[in-house]
Amino acid sequence: MSTISSKQKFIDQEILKVLRFWGAIATGGGAVIFLSLSILDHFVTPANVLKFLVYRASAAVLFACIFYLNRLASTKYYQIGLFVSGTIIAAGTVELMILSTGGHQSVYYAGMIITLIFCLGFLPLFSIRNTALLALATYLIYLLPILIYDNITNKEVFLNNNVFLLATASIVTIWRFYNDKLLKENLSLQFDLAEQKKHLEIYSLQLRSLVDDRTVELKKSNQRLEALFENATDGIVVLDRNGIIVNVNERASEMHGFTKEALVGAHSSLLDVEENRQKSAERMAAILRGESISYETQHFRKDGNRIALEVSSKAIPVGDEVFIQSFLRDITEKKKIQEHLFQSQKMDSIGMLAGGIAHDFNNVLTAILGYTDVIRKDVGANEKVLNRLSIIESAARKAGRMVSQLLGFSRKAEIELQSVNMNDVVNDTVKLLERVIDKRIVVRLDLAERLPTVDGDFNQLEQVLMNFVVNARDAMPYGGVITVSSSVVEAGPGAKGVPPYVPAGSYVVLNIADTGVGIPEEIQRKIFEPFFTTKERGKGTGLGLAMVYGVVTEHKGYVTVRSKINEGTAFTVYLPVSAKTAAAARKPFLATPVRGHELILLVDDDENVLGFIKDSLESNGYKVIATSNPMNAIDAYKTMSTEIALVITDVVMPLIDGRELMKRLADIDPSARFLTVSGYSKYSEQQDEVKPDVFLQKPFDSRDLLAAVRRIIDKGKTMPTR
Repeated sequence: MSTISSKQKFIDQEILKVLRFWGAIATGGGAVIFLSLSILDHFVTPANVLKFLVYRASAAVLFACIFYLNRLASTKYYQIGLFVSGTIIAAGTVELMILSTGGHQSVYYAGMIITLIFCLGFLPLFSIRNTALLALATYLIYLLPILIYDNITNKEVFLNNNVFLLATASIVTIWRFYNDKLLKENLSLQFDLAEQKKHLEIYSLQLRSLVDDRTVELKKSNQRLEALFENATDGIVVLDRNGIIVNVNERASEMHGFTKEALVGAHSSLLDVEENRQKSAERMAAILRGESISYETQHFRKDGNRIALEVSSKAIPVGDEVFIQSFLRDITEKKKIQEHLFQSQKMDSIGMLAGGIAHDFNNVLTAILGYTDVIRKDVGANEKVLNRLSIIESAARKAGRMVSQLLGFSRKAEIELQSVNMNDVVNDTVKLLERVIDKRIVVRLDLAERLPTVDGDFNQLEQVLMNFVVNARDAMPYGGVITVSSSVVEAGPGAKGVPPYVPAGSYVVLNIADTGVGIPEEIQRKIFEPFFTTKERGKGTGLGLAMVYGVVTEHKGYVTVRSKINEGTAFTVYLPVSAKTAAAARKPFLATPVRGHELILLVDDDENVLGFIKDSLESNGYKVIATSNPMNAIDAYKTMSTEIALVITDVVMPLIDGRELMKRLADIDPSARFLTVSGYSKYSEQQDEVKPDVFLQKPFDSRDLLAAVRRIIDKGKTMPTR
């Protein structure tokens, strides 16, 4: 079927709908209007009310019939015929009422005007000729009966009525013509739009089918790429040119301990350890210049630990953007094995050197101590010379103890191997150290039952444990917990928690953990080297852990360290299990007492008071940093805040008073504790941001001072860390 015939059919169908719709309104409305205007008859012509009611009712019935037939009409011509009939019925009824009420002078001629407007105005006849003929027929229905049956006596009224009727008919005809033309154009446009819509729908279906096919192909391709991406054995990280992570695979998430959602959107520098960030920026610039680089680096894990990585990176342009793709391989275990091998080789070399030095040094010390005795006998009772000789002898014997430790480190000292139960070593060592461990430190034991024995020297193993416990004590100057535990593990490939360099076999594991200040990562590799110490001068020789390393190695064992700043340190010793029975006896060992003292910052502008407080504290074992200048105190606190247990300050001082000083020190360390002294009273009434723990009013004696200091330190606040 051609498009033109289809359009005409569409227009005809729509015209049929329009005719049916407006025909229903015209016939239904005409019936109602005809009946309702009977009220007007009562006032205009009471004598004709009943007759006119019959006319109106008859017309209404005929309109109702046309209304019903309109619903059944199947063609527009049939409907037009119905509407023409209705118009004639309406005009004829009105004409009957006109003839009954004065003919050419009847006011009911207005009904003809209503008929023209109502019928022609509502009914689209779609032809100027049809409309004009119907308008003419309506006018003739009015005019001819009057000319035939009426005697025209008032020509002016008759002429006036005809003019109005003709004018109304002409206006309605013209209006109807243009309205029908517009309706046809609208219907034609609707048809064109509908046709275009159909074509668009067809195109849309074809396009949708094409898109669906391409989507399926793209989905399969994405699934393949995603499977390769997510199941890669190496971690894959994709960055934008600014270093923002845009995608990571499952392996990369596992390496870092973060979820994919946490990593995506973060900057890659957040994973870099501090010392590598500058290098990372330089590598990024090189990659963006087009270089493909491979390098080793370290990243942080979510738990704070570090992971060693081997990284291969390259810039990949995608459209107008550039992305950096990096493949990450975890080499942490490989690095540990390399570091352990390097450490072992280095310690062996140092041990050989230390053994040679210790041998020659013992000869020198022997001569010194021998000649000391000779000189003591020669000088007689010269007390001054004897005192100096005692100092020389004491220094020489101290050096001798250092030589013994060096020999232990170099594994040249003799050891007596026997079957040892490490639980016995732990219990005996803890008992020996009870007197030298601060009461604020709790020692907890978590020892395995039926622990197998190891081949070792009881005294040397006890020295190992003692060194660990003493170091743990020193790392907790303000209290904490030392946990000593024992267990048995099976080392081998894939053994959880066991370093990869520990050979396969059964091991007794001794773990000593504290809650102290921790050891910085950059010095953890050096702690087993001889003469390396982090303690202040006079507090350690640096041979304790070196001796530990030598003894453990001599026992064919391994020692590891794990530590985090302000979270504590844990040393783990692996000793091979022995098949022998544990020895019941041991050599006695006497421990050297060790004492610890708090560090106090003292600030007072009065030199006499400053000297008095300093002497009182130092004579009772405290270490004191004393200054009369608050600015010096702030500088000292910035560098030593984690070591200072208490700040004693005067309230009224030049430059900065005690209140401002406390505020500045509390900004540095919110856990700082303060003892304020002043010659003024009622300090507690001051509304200060930082208040002292205790206030002492001058004058006071050393007993008051020492009691206040001890009360503040023992209050149980968060202990500062070193």
